[in-house]
Amino acid sequence: MKTLKLVLGILCIIFSVFITFQSMLAGLGNALQDNGEVGGSAGILLAVAMLTSGIVMIATRKSTGKGGAIASGVMLLLGGLLGLLLAGSYGDLNIWSGFALIVAAVNLVPLFVKKKN
Repeated sequence: MKTLKLVLGILCIIFSVFITFQSMLAGLGNALQDNGEVGGSAGILLAVAMLTSGIVMIATRKSTGKGGAIASGVMLLLGGLLGLLLAGSYGDLNIWSGFALIVAAVNLVPLFVKKKN
């Protein structure tokens, strides 16, 4: 699980950079078209959630406590749901939000599943 958290944390950090630039362009397009959509802003919030949760996953990958998994899982869950709800015409945000929800599930599901001996 340590290696998985490291890989997912690195992926979240790298993807947050791509999401940030895409969201800035989507927000600029929304502003120029004056269409009232907020997909760019939702993308920026998702990028911040992915960046912080990636850092938390990397920092707490070796710890035995559940705090890091809960914190990163909740941040990704909220960011993913926000991105799905506010994507509008920014179609890539649905893909990034889906990735965030999958990583949130990877962080949160083991907390509720009992280990078999």
